[in-house]
Amino acid sequence: MEYPALGPFYSLLSLLWIFLLIFLFILPFWRRYLLYKAREALIRQIEEKRGSRVITLIHRQEMLGFFGIPIFRYINIEDSEQVLRAIRMTPPDMPIDLIVHTPGGLALASTQIANALVRHKGPVRVIVPHYAMSGGTLLALASDEIVMDPNAVLGPVDPQIGQMPAASVLKVLEKKETKDIEDQTLILADIAQKAIQQMKSYLVWLLTQNGMEKGKAETIAEELATGKYTHDYPLTVEYLRSLGLNVSTDVPEEVYSLMELFPQPMGSQVPSVQYIPVPYRTNQGGKH
Repeated sequence: MEYPALGPFYSLLSLLWIFLLIFLFILPFWRRYLLYKAREALIRQIEEKRGSRVITLIHRQEMLGFFGIPIFRYINIEDSEQVLRAIRMTPPDMPIDLIVHTPGGLALASTQIANALVRHKGPVRVIVPHYAMSGGTLLALASDEIVMDPNAVLGPVDPQIGQMPAASVLKVLEKKETKDIEDQTLILADIAQKAIQQMKSYLVWLLTQNGMEKGKAETIAEELATGKYTHDYPLTVEYLRSLGLNVSTDVPEEVYSLMELFPQPMGSQVPSVQYIPVPYRTNQGGKH
């Protein structure tokens, strides 16, 4: 019994598999590579124009795996490790431009980055093209100059205990007798009180490191760390200036172009921190 030739069928099937392989794996990888190189080229352009080390800390909403579950990226320990490495690779007298777009993140990671920024001897500018909330605001407060789009915003830095504002947890003690409050709530209130005091003290230290008068720093700490506003309340350029912070609206046009190279990604994550990964040396004239 003779069977029909299957050669053409198998050839077509092989081509389909090759096309599927390219479409699902090779093409996305190639696109990510081109996007990364485009960011790197623009970062280099900004650095040469401003004579600075440019670091990006940009978080976008992403989709997790194949399930389509939305998750939000935030400042984490990996981010702090990478930013601290970039700062260590920067000469002490070289300016740093940190471009921040984030909803916030871990207090530990944000504090580590803020410490490194405020201890850098050269000028530090935090550039906010859209928003930098919570931990992102902490980074802005560590800078010598906050550069914001006229419509960009920062946010309060009041501590959060789990999903609850620390200040709101303390309100429970004001509204109920201690004997009517559960032990767990009393413990949370104790932690909340400590967290607020720690953040206020840290803000005063951070702001005074850049030469701010202590009384003024205490006023800002009271305003931003004690739960006067909800945690997502937008702090505008005008409001921040009214507090006496050094805020400029001269965002370089290249920064907006760079933001366009950080689209809302679908699928696998891309690095949120990026910089030219080589040590810099300065010579006379500030060129590198």
